Amino acid sequence: MAKVNSYLNFDGTAEEAFLFYRSVLGGDFAGGIMKMGSAPGAENLSDEMKNRVLHVSLPIGDNLLMGSDIVPEMGQKLQTGNSNYISLHTDSRADADRIFTALAEGGEVEMPIEDQFWGDYFGSLQDKFGIFWMINFNEAYT
Repeated sequence: MAKVNSYLNFDGTAEEAFLFYRSVLGGDFAGGIMKMGSAPGAENLSDEMKNRVLHVSLPIGDNLLMGSDIVPEMGQKLQTGNSNYISLHTDSRADADRIFTALAEGGEVEMPIEDQFWGDYFGSLQDKFGIFWMINFNEAYT
């Protein structure tokens, strides 16, 4: 069966964001943090672009949260929007609270985490890096 993993783009803040996500979600990066300077053709990039993230991958359960920085020198533009959310299902209410609180710091809460009419303990937010998250817990699915 195929898997779906989330891939996030940043404009120079991928390393900071992923260090933050690792501090909240735990785990270690698969393969470390690769920088643009290690890619073929990097000699044509400025030093600032060479230090941007080419690829980072953080295992979360059986899934991967992956990301990189854009390279404006190559014509790339970041367009942040709310058309995508990372929906994280936790193993406990306490874990949902801990993760929600940490991700919300410096960001903006859309919907406070609380019991919902559909049965989940749920909240949504945009973190300080502009990424949208849905945090869920439902005892029936643990």
